[in-house]
Parts: sequence; structure tokens; C-alpha cells
Amino acid sequence: MTARAVLCVDGPSGSGKGTLARRLAAELGFAYLDSGAIYRALGLRVQRQGLADAQAAQAAAGMELRFGTQDNEVWMGDEPIASQIRTEEAGAAASRLGARPEVREALLQWQRDFAAPRPLVADGRDMGTVVFPHAPCKIFLEASAQVRAQRRHAELLDAGKSANFDQIYRDICARDERDRNRAVAPLRPAEDALVIDSSALSIDQVVDAARQHWQACQGR
Repeated sequence: MTARAVLCVDGPSGSGKGTLARRLAAELGFAYLDSGAIYRALGLRVQRQGLADAQAAQAAAGMELRFGTQDNEVWMGDEPIASQIRTEEAGAAASRLGARPEVREALLQWQRDFAAPRPLVADGRDMGTVVFPHAPCKIFLEASAQVRAQRRHAELLDAGKSANFDQIYRDICARDERDRNRAVAPLRPAEDALVIDSSALSIDQVVDAARQHWQACQGR
């Protein structure tokens, strides 16, 4: 497959990139790659095997994951694991492991191989800068930390879970700091990415802007 069939959607946690990427994949009939879930799943695998973070790269070997285009569709082998990896703790573990160069290297080829069978929407933090740098269609979705914390707080309350807004806000800011300043594959827009600030936009407005960008990319 060629890089032309990869649409990259990058951005910080809580920006809405997962929802956007799944919507685009479903509309276009593309496969969907949730790279954040890969790191979260690896964290789960490390925890289950009782490994230290320094052993995480070896735990990536043989990891089998599948993703659906609906919310909470992630499988490790035949086991649905979405509920186990969509937690604040799992997100922190993913960010921590993702800062390790050997982990990113171990998962880099895994992600590129995932793109081989058919066209792909790739969702993450370094899809357009590192994993698929030659993909001609890239989107970077962002939103203020305040708005992202509000979204996460409301999401947890809607799910019937307890939530402390101040703690969520602090966690998001800390994760942004780690992701933007790590030595390997820091979070940043690709030079040729369309940057969309979703702070004051509905998901439909974001999808419309992204769809128009994809169509423009096809005309190049």
C-alpha cells in the first residue's frame, strides 16, 4: 500500500482526535489504528506480566490488537480490553512508557505493518511526524487544557464515576508537559498538517473540516 492511503490524525489527550478518527474511518471505509490504545494495552500487558517499565519493549513482541470504529472496541487477542485501558491510570502508564525510546522503536514497525492490508486512518501523537511522515494528508487536532479537562470531567460523570475536575486538569497539564517535551517523538504538528482547534467546535464541525481537508489532499 502507498502512503497516499494513510490519513494521520494527531493531537493531545482529550482533543477529540479519537472520535474524529473513528468517524472518518467509518465514513471512508478505512481501517482504524488507535496508537494511544497500543501504548495503553502495552501498559496492561506489562502490569499483567509483572514486568518493570524497562522490560516493556520485550512485552510488545507478539502483542495482538484489533480496533473497531465504534467507542470501546479494542481487543487483545479475543479479549475485549477497552474498559481496562480507558482509565486515567492507563493513560498515565501509556505516557510514561511512550517516553522510553526502546518502547517507541519496538512499536514503530508494528504500526507501519498495521497499515499494509488496506487504507488507514491513524490516530495518535506522532503519526504524521514519525510513524507515517510521508502520508500526504495530516490533521493535528488541539483544544485548550481547560476545555479538555471539562470534557473528561463530564464524560466520567455521565458514566456514573466520581471525578475531581482540578485533579483531571492537573493530570492533563502534566501529560501535555511530558508528551511535548520528551526526547523521542515529541507531540507537535507535522509541518504539512492542518491544525484544527476544537475548543469551540462541535464534533460535526470538526469532522466537516477534516473531511474537506481529506478531499483537498486527494486533489493534489
